[in-house]
Amino acid sequence: MKTELSRTLGIEHAIFGFTPFPAVAAALTRAGGFGVLGAVRYTSPDDLARDLDWMQEHTDGLPYGLDVVMPAKKVEGVTEAEVEAMIPEEHRAFVRATLAKHGVPELPEGEASGWRITGWMEQVARNQLDVAFDYPIKLLANALGSPPPDVVARAHDHGVLVAALAGSARHARHHAEAGIDVVVAQGYEAGGHTGEIASMVLTPEVVDAVSPLPVLAAGGIGSGEQIAAGLALGAQGVWLGSIWLTTTEAELHSRALTDKLLAAGSGDTVRSRALTGKPARQLRTEWTDAWDDPAGPGTLPMPLQGLLVAEAVSRIQRHEVEPLLGTPVGQIVGRMNSERSVRQVVDDLTRGFEQAVDRINRIAGRSAQ
Repeated sequence: MKTELSRTLGIEHAIFGFTPFPAVAAALTRAGGFGVLGAVRYTSPDDLARDLDWMQEHTDGLPYGLDVVMPAKKVEGVTEAEVEAMIPEEHRAFVRATLAKHGVPELPEGEASGWRITGWMEQVARNQLDVAFDYPIKLLANALGSPPPDVVARAHDHGVLVAALAGSARHARHHAEAGIDVVVAQGYEAGGHTGEIASMVLTPEVVDAVSPLPVLAAGGIGSGEQIAAGLALGAQGVWLGSIWLTTTEAELHSRALTDKLLAAGSGDTVRSRALTGKPARQLRTEWTDAWDDPAGPGTLPMPLQGLLVAEAVSRIQRHEVEPLLGTPVGQIVGRMNSERSVRQVVDDLTRGFEQAVDRINRIAGRSAQ
């Protein structure tokens, strides 16, 4: 499963995996793919450095990357406390009432919220980059459009390729004009923040829009046959996120959440602003239903919504309150029905890819090479 991009990066399979878990990213890199560690959850540069040290020790000298979040619109001179003060009391009361309705206990004394969306603030991402460029990362990805020009230039000075996610051909062209090296065409089916266009339509549109830049297909991909389809549409690889959530290396720390993912079908997700303030595909739960109910106060814009619900999400996760328990995940969750190691997932993907290519060769009247 080699393409021009995979050869450039020196990887065996053109499978790129985004994950917040270092163990998953490292396992994917060791399995011949390209692990990309998500940095948004790191509020401390020291914590990121600790996990990048761990990555260095567990990737056998093979390449890996980092994904940061740098918003397209920059807010100068505003602290997190000042942003949090903008949250209306009506919304705080709604959170308290929803948690009380489901009997969600408080966090244990002294335990701080473990989930903060401070990573959406540009300065946090810049602090992460100050750490990251001390490590031999080979790819820097940004989940919210093109990074600022100075960040692109800094990455290139370090010999690091820059990738950006796009939900439309228009976004992709903007990335190309900004000097981005790799465009990730993320379809509507994907977990987390997505646009409105499905992968089958989006991928070839983006390929045409930015040619000859390499494109990675993303959204709704969880089998080798789907990888073959993405490459047939012109992509030079695939960008997978949701499929790693139920691997044995994933650190969800919640048996109840893993069980919900394994039981979910492809129709059990919803695009909701409940988590961050922007539409993000996630498991549909009574928490997302409450925020999407017209009788409620409605969600706040990013980053206010993320700051508002941070402690609530931590409490729900800490106490595994099943009706409210969810996570960002794509429609591919319907195929995530067993726990496998990262290497087993990669083996299944490559086997399915080979079978799909053989099938097309037979249809075209050619014998497999």
